[in-house]
Amino acid sequence: MAYKVLIADDEKIIVEGISSVIDWAALDLELVSTARNGIEAYEKIVTQKPDIVISDIRMPGMDGLSLVSRVNDEFPSVKFILLSGFGEFEYARTAMQFGVKNYLLKPCSVEKITAALHDVINELKDKKDQDTFIRQLREKYEKAQPYMKAQYLTEFLLSKSHSNKDLFFYRQLFDMEMNDNQVRLILFKLEGEFSYEHLFAIKNIGAEIFESPLLNTTIGEYELFLIEDDYDSEKLYHQIEQTRELLHKYFRRDTTVAISQADYFQNVKSLYREAIECLEHRFYLGEGSIISKKDILPANSDSSNDFNIDEQQIVLKIKSGHIKDVCDEITSIFEKMADLRMGIDMTKSYCIQLYMNIVQTVDTECMQTYLMGTSALLGMETVQQIQEYIETTAKKITIDYYNKFKSKQTSVVSKVIDFVKENLGNPNLSLKMVANKILYMNPDYLGKLFRQETGQRFSVYLTKLRIEKAVDLIVEMDDVKVVTLAEMIGFGDNPQYFSQVFKKYTGYTPSEYRRVT
Repeated sequence: MAYKVLIADDEKIIVEGISSVIDWAALDLELVSTARNGIEAYEKIVTQKPDIVISDIRMPGMDGLSLVSRVNDEFPSVKFILLSGFGEFEYARTAMQFGVKNYLLKPCSVEKITAALHDVINELKDKKDQDTFIRQLREKYEKAQPYMKAQYLTEFLLSKSHSNKDLFFYRQLFDMEMNDNQVRLILFKLEGEFSYEHLFAIKNIGAEIFESPLLNTTIGEYELFLIEDDYDSEKLYHQIEQTRELLHKYFRRDTTVAISQADYFQNVKSLYREAIECLEHRFYLGEGSIISKKDILPANSDSSNDFNIDEQQIVLKIKSGHIKDVCDEITSIFEKMADLRMGIDMTKSYCIQLYMNIVQTVDTECMQTYLMGTSALLGMETVQQIQEYIETTAKKITIDYYNKFKSKQTSVVSKVIDFVKENLGNPNLSLKMVANKILYMNPDYLGKLFRQETGQRFSVYLTKLRIEKAVDLIVEMDDVKVVTLAEMIGFGDNPQYFSQVFKKYTGYTPSEYRRVT
């Protein structure tokens, strides 16, 4: 069915132009009406219910933005394409608040209007597809009744009292033609907050993509599929990815998936335990993984003997203010823990130890706030979450140390600059003098600080400052005496050297500079 279009513009030539130049049928559109102002347009929208409105912003009675606002409240599904002879940003911004994505300046070419119509049509189709998908899914959900097959499968998998002697009974109950083919068990675990509707969505999406699984049931927070193994691992992984992508597209939910090995149906309990074990390893492999037996490394009971945290190293790097070094050290620690694959409780204890070493570098007043983070760490479900939390905390503390160090550097250099300006005429003024007699610091270290802060060596800075002072004095002097000038700015009794330096910086001798200025 074609989408209906209405055109509203107080300029007759615009209405007639758009009406005649657009190939409506080719776009699968129907031009149902036109209007010469906003009031008329609104009345026709109420009666004819168009899908798309092409409207001018400036119209008598009710302008385009007012029309958009009113229609958006009453008929939110109607899409607008706005036309205007004005290029002000405020019009576009106001229109965007009501969901208008297409804003065209007059005069508009056929190509631009057609492109805007294509955008709106695609948007309407996508919305229709999504609404149809969710409506159909919810209809199934509302009509769904408890499935005996899923209920008894859950009982069989979870009960300790049922044995393989009951297998024949379950086969009859499930009406299953079990042959010698092997089966696989797939478990989906939703991440984050979710509702039963999301599990129901996985059930229905998976039922189609896995091409009628043998059994399908919800067990607690898991959605389980039992499928016949066709020995095509690539196809199976593709089907799982399809299921996950559709769930994320329509419900914005991520899943972790466990795949059991292939085995016969009588061993389905073992397959279920194997899949649960795989999901437990999401602690190391991360949320959103697809985990199978080959991804699980056996835990090493003596792994803690091979692992230790160099507390002094991490503390030293934090206090040095080197963020990259701190992050590299934390990454190295977590990589070692992941390789050893210790138990979850043991891993968390080491993470708490690392976190405590980091937060103990702050002062007592701040530490109390950081210590509250230990309970957050204990509640986290994956190593990646814990690493991100610890790394974020370490970065913040490291930045604080860096800023303190930087502030201290700036203060020291400021003192140097102030002293230099006050003692510019002292011929003995040097970096060594300032370091040893004024600041009581190592000259080499002070020189590095000065260059790091100002971008130039102390000697270059001092010479440049003296020449700038000399220039100021020359401008003020009626008669330039090089000897006097040299003494005033710290060149002492070496006027010849002063003249050479002055010419190097300005291109003139002091006397020449006075004449040219």
